[in-house]
Amino acid sequence: MTTEKIPYKIYLEEHEMPTHYYNLRADMKKKPAPLLNPGTGQPLTFEEMQPIFCDELIKQELDDETQNVPIPQEIRDFYKMYRPSPLVRAYCLEERLDTPAKIYYKFEGNNTSGSHKLNSAIAQAYYAKQQGLKGITTETGAGQWGTALSMACSYFQLDCKVYMVKVSYEQKPFRREVMRTYGASITPSPSDTTNIGRKILEEFPGTTGSLGCAISEAVEVATTNEGYRYVLGSVLNQVLLHQSIIGLETKTAMDKYGIKPDMIIGSAGGGSNLGGLIAPFMGEKLRGEADYQIIAVEPASCPSFTRGKYVYDFADTGKVCPLAKMYTLGSGYIPAPNHAGGLRYHGMSPILSEIYDQGLMEARAVAQTDVFEAAEEFARVEGILPAPESAHAIKVAIDEAKKCKETGEEKTIVFGLTGTGYFDLVAYQKYNDGVMDDYVPTDEEIAASLATVPQIG
Repeated sequence: MTTEKIPYKIYLEEHEMPTHYYNLRADMKKKPAPLLNPGTGQPLTFEEMQPIFCDELIKQELDDETQNVPIPQEIRDFYKMYRPSPLVRAYCLEERLDTPAKIYYKFEGNNTSGSHKLNSAIAQAYYAKQQGLKGITTETGAGQWGTALSMACSYFQLDCKVYMVKVSYEQKPFRREVMRTYGASITPSPSDTTNIGRKILEEFPGTTGSLGCAISEAVEVATTNEGYRYVLGSVLNQVLLHQSIIGLETKTAMDKYGIKPDMIIGSAGGGSNLGGLIAPFMGEKLRGEADYQIIAVEPASCPSFTRGKYVYDFADTGKVCPLAKMYTLGSGYIPAPNHAGGLRYHGMSPILSEIYDQGLMEARAVAQTDVFEAAEEFARVEGILPAPESAHAIKVAIDEAKKCKETGEEKTIVFGLTGTGYFDLVAYQKYNDGVMDDYVPTDEEIAASLATVPQIG
């Protein structure tokens, strides 16, 4: 084991917490493609977005130029409940792997929601309250975003309507109850409570749902109820902006001790965690100030980066949302009911998609059983039961640390531990009982889904 005088956990002082979000787009020479109106095929205007999103959030969504966006004091005061979050040196994992690599993880599970999602939830709820709205609607996969948003809405006394992917609704009853405890109403999606839900059920009877389905229902409810707006927990530019606080804290902590990472690894579903973690590091890379190997890790059952196409596609299954240029498997793609519910989205953040397309980042797809094997190895030595989503990053971090053992390289690896897995024990039970399987879609299945992508540009 190393004898370096680096703390086990690096905590920042309260005054070291970021006062501004970092907008990665400001440093991108080639910007992400704009959202398009599906009716006209033209870039969406502020006015066209108003029926769906809060006004201030639309401004953040469209702003490609402002590098540093002030964090309102009320949001910063809320952050003080659980931020700054610790950057942890995984000494025990290093010793178990017998690797010369130095492994760090930014732990975002030290709040009641259990994940990084609260960083954006509180910001979006704040702007909704400032606009004088009654409530907000959303979707959730694993339930972490829904839990975070229900907490944020409770804090600001807003109504919260959550459409939860049906398979997760059934797999995670306790996550559902936390949301209800904070006052949210939860509906399994697709449901018979919306026109789009009924249409999806008719077309795909018995479906276990997808994030694309849940988004469609939540948007319909928001646009047909006065005083409501829709908020999204990932993918959008505004969400990655709020989540940049993860990367800013990580970089501040590492700079404090003179540590420079060689490799930064994050789980990738829609992009909120990965985009937030890598933001300031990617900014340095874009400005030519430093270089890093950045790896996005996704499930083999929903491989939008590694097997998708970079084209304009609908952001939702019901095809009522704007068109986004992103790596996608097709808006109708419904992945196998794997246990990483937060990584079941058919597409990827436009920001990350553009970065990946430029070759500034790589991507890997990993099988579900390999992910849980890595999760248990990590839990047994580091004392934290990771969320299945987080365990995707753990899997690749372990793989890279083992490569360092083979080559003798002393690389510094940083990964995002997005949250805890204490509501995912059904998944762990299936893995431990040996009944968990690895479903990988065939080329024919992906091709059939991609065939439905609209022909834009």
